[in-house]
Amino acid sequence: MDVFLQIFFDGLVMGAFYSLIALGYTMVYGIIKLLNFAHGDFYMLGAFIGYALLSFITGDGGLNAGLLGIGAVFIITMIIVGLAGIGVERIAYRPLLTAPRLSILITAIGVSLSLEYASMIGWGASYKVYPIKLSKNGLEIIGAQISFAQIGLIVLSALLMLGLRLFIEKTIYGKAMRAIALDQSACSLMGINVYRIISLTFFIGAFLAAGAGIMSGVYYGTINFMMGFIIGLKAFTAAVLGGIGNITGAMIGGLVLGLVESYGTYYLGGSWKDVLAFGILILFLVFKPTGILGAKEMERM
Repeated sequence: MDVFLQIFFDGLVMGAFYSLIALGYTMVYGIIKLLNFAHGDFYMLGAFIGYALLSFITGDGGLNAGLLGIGAVFIITMIIVGLAGIGVERIAYRPLLTAPRLSILITAIGVSLSLEYASMIGWGASYKVYPIKLSKNGLEIIGAQISFAQIGLIVLSALLMLGLRLFIEKTIYGKAMRAIALDQSACSLMGINVYRIISLTFFIGAFLAAGAGIMSGVYYGTINFMMGFIIGLKAFTAAVLGGIGNITGAMIGGLVLGLVESYGTYYLGGSWKDVLAFGILILFLVFKPTGILGAKEMERM
């Protein structure tokens, strides 16, 4: 029981990261039907910008602002990466919104490679060690050691997801997003600034992915310029698993994928980790392509 519970909490932490990134995939797809394969690289970008800012406030000659400074870095990094998401949307995607889907999909792959290798040029190809380490102190629950850091990361991720849920349901911008997802042309005729809402969607997606990137860097301790590639594909798997285009589905899909990977790694070995993730993707695409919470779409003529 203690091992089962230990694996459960480890899986929740990883699943929370997947969920935060999967939300960006599912929001962008819901709005403009784009599979933004560059989205995982906002996770990587958040980790590196957070690394640079944390290195400054904790390094020799830098500021030492403690927990308050770390919180400020967290927020500033998410905002910077969110603005980068807007920039990518305006430069790379907006001119192609009316182009064939294949053109914008290829552009997304090009954007992903550009972000990865620009980061390699800027920060180097070697692994970077995060300048702060989380305490291993925690609680013992039925023999399982659960650190306060794990609890904090899970709670913070849950708060970010809850904040997004409330934003989508309660604000005028969230209502506009839901309306555009249903009928973009009608929304434009009714006076909604469609391009502004699309930009806001990219901002929020990149904002959440950057938060996951910083938390991942602090939790695992090391980052590299290719870290967004695999986790981006797995977050896409989580979005499909939950029902791409469904906000709640993306959250559930990320948590389920994290738990499946965690238990699979323990019982089958680490080499099966990626096999399990992408095997689930194939199974769902074959037998339930709409995902856990997704619904079939009716094509209007």
